[in-house]
Amino acid sequence: MQVKLIVVGKLKEKYLKQGIAEYAKRLQAYCKFDMVEVKDEATPEEASETELDLIRNKEGDRILAKIKPDDFVVHQALDGELLDSEGLAKKLQTAMTHGKSRFVYVIGGSVGTSQAVRRRADLNLSFGRLTLPHQLMRLVLVEQIYRSFRIQNNQPYHK
Repeated sequence: MQVKLIVVGKLKEKYLKQGIAEYAKRLQAYCKFDMVEVKDEATPEEASETELDLIRNKEGDRILAKIKPDDFVVHQALDGELLDSEGLAKKLQTAMTHGKSRFVYVIGGSVGTSQAVRRRADLNLSFGRLTLPHQLMRLVLVEQIYRSFRIQNNQPYHK
């Protein structure tokens, strides 16, 4: 089992790096985990919708270059499907039952992701209508990936 997290931009905050490292260590019992950061584009203060689309498309091309044809892709989207932790674990278990062994989770940049990334996703997933900083979302997502494995293995996951 391989799990890859593809994110736009560099992680700067030490406390977030530490939290992600802790969950990455825990995930070693279940999968090979890797986080890939792709370059983000500078966004002008008063960017037009055309400029924003160009930024999303450039970042999207970088994301898509890291995804293999057989990967099961979960894209974080504010307007995506709302699932609880058990629902997410069930979706992933179903994908595994159908032969998927490589899972890619995508967190786009500050202006969102391209339509091409959304179309490539097997699951557009929302963690609710709250807007969270993309860097914090990395930690939340890695924790939920770990929780999904614990749920699938009928292990306590309230840690």
